[in-house]
Amino acid sequence: MTTDYKLANVVLRVDAHAEHHPELYYRAQRGAVCYDAEAEALEVTGEADFLTYINGLSAGKWHKYTELTAVTLRIAVSGSGKVHLVGVPEGEDAACEIASRTVDALESPVTLEIPFELTGYDLIGFVLDPHQDSSLKMFEASWRAEVEEDRIRPISLAIATTTFNNERYILPNIELVKSGISAESGPISRNFHMFVVDNGRTLNVEELSDELVTVLPNPNAGGSGGFARGMMAATETPGAFTHVIVMDDDVRIMPESIIRVYNLLSLARGRYRDAFVNGAMLSLEEPTRQYEDVGRVVENGVYRRIKKDIDAGTLEGMLKNERTDVEIPRAYGAWWFSCIPVSAIEKNGLPMPFFIRCDDVEFGMRNRPIYMTMDGICVWHASFEGRFRPSVDCYQYTRNFMTMIAVDDCASEQKFVLRFKRSIRLALRDLDYVAAELTLDGFEDYLKGPEFLAHADGSLLMKENGAKNEKLLPVDELDADVLARAGVTQEVLANVDYVFHPQPFMKVWRFLPYDKHYLPNALLRRTPSYVVKNGETTLEGSSVRSRVLVYLDPTREKGIVRQMDRERFRAIRKREAELMKRYRREGANVRAAYKSALPYLTSREFWASYLGLCQ
Repeated sequence: MTTDYKLANVVLRVDAHAEHHPELYYRAQRGAVCYDAEAEALEVTGEADFLTYINGLSAGKWHKYTELTAVTLRIAVSGSGKVHLVGVPEGEDAACEIASRTVDALESPVTLEIPFELTGYDLIGFVLDPHQDSSLKMFEASWRAEVEEDRIRPISLAIATTTFNNERYILPNIELVKSGISAESGPISRNFHMFVVDNGRTLNVEELSDELVTVLPNPNAGGSGGFARGMMAATETPGAFTHVIVMDDDVRIMPESIIRVYNLLSLARGRYRDAFVNGAMLSLEEPTRQYEDVGRVVENGVYRRIKKDIDAGTLEGMLKNERTDVEIPRAYGAWWFSCIPVSAIEKNGLPMPFFIRCDDVEFGMRNRPIYMTMDGICVWHASFEGRFRPSVDCYQYTRNFMTMIAVDDCASEQKFVLRFKRSIRLALRDLDYVAAELTLDGFEDYLKGPEFLAHADGSLLMKENGAKNEKLLPVDELDADVLARAGVTQEVLANVDYVFHPQPFMKVWRFLPYDKHYLPNALLRRTPSYVVKNGETTLEGSSVRSRVLVYLDPTREKGIVRQMDRERFRAIRKREAELMKRYRREGANVRAAYKSALPYLTSREFWASYLGLCQ
């Protein structure tokens, strides 16, 4: 026996954060589409293309993941015009018409069903084309399939999101989830729950908790502790949930993404039955810019995006997104929106107690899953440019990545240590003594072994390390004379470009083991210079032979003036040499200790004790 199963809804209303980018939902001339709130319908007075990131159907992915071969567009419309079903064939770059239906002078809506074959297409969409001097109103639309009832898996889905004093994001997200899931007529409405882990203990538990949402007060154990608590809640009763979505609190979500994940999991077949689903991160500042959906760990201990920035507002970007293979070795999904089977948690454990940074990467390396992704399963998150903090990007990254290599064998420890030493050298060249010192702090704490990690007060460490970060100032508060002498002009400040464009010579030059601290003052520059950096990457400028350096963050809105400190340089180099000597002596034993401690550090027993749930 077959049943009519909905794969995805067509989203009619443009979310507020993307109001200036309706091309994510439809492409049309300005003013040709507007939402009629009273009728709860989208009114179209000119041709409107719904083969878009949010409203198109990822035909190739649905066929690949679920083995479906036939799908139907169901659309309720009134007015006068045509509905064209369109698709992009495999390997092609443009859409062609598959079928069309005519709507003629209807005052009340009629429901049209347009069936089609999935196979042979990467993307499917539709176009509303009103007749001249007429309009079409779309009241609802969805992509559906006739499915054998016995091939629909029973899915029960939980969300685990963790927050810390971030009510401006988490409260709207709670309301979005409640309203979106409650309004959905499919099985998700009866098989869903949201766990909000409140690391700041500032949310009103009684007011926010109900049949769909549970707020869990938690000590401030960072992202890893919050996600661990949410996973524990979702797995506390055996069989209560089949999957958990871990999701950041500081995102803008679209309930439809959650619904699509549920429907995809219900129909996934073969090797994809136990796959993870990773939602893409799009930029809040540039809503059509897809930053990442799945990343990978490189042999030298770096993590990289599988796809570079994609313009989700264009058909070209959508096709690139769909056609780029994410099923590669050492892949991981970041936890801004990642759906994990409960079976993986039960088999391989909870997150490592990293507080923040690398917990999602390590979980991916430990589980080595297959990832499913598709257009329209996503969240919007603030961009990462200009957010470099040595307390996180140097200390947490070094300590946690070394630990991850030890427990998961996911990269070359030797190559990572070489990168670690190079990072210190690059920081010192740019007079960034704070970054060098916090990198060494992370390495030293790694060498203390798993006992340190198990008992560290992550919140206190973050506070202490955060106090060491440089205090960047708005550029207009920096010494204007120093800026002028360094060559920081208005043209420099306006030339914002986050892309690294290295010259071949500079790529070689940066690898050479030189350092100006060894030169006498007579050989150093008398005038200041400037650099624009994004993390370790120098986007513009040079610090060669500079005793005074203007550092600008990648937004070029903030910066600081640094002065050479030879004594601090010598202390850092001496400490580095001592730590490397200790590493050569103790490194193998430390690595083995982490490996042995992994089962306990990721166990329910450990986390219950760490979070004070055993009292």
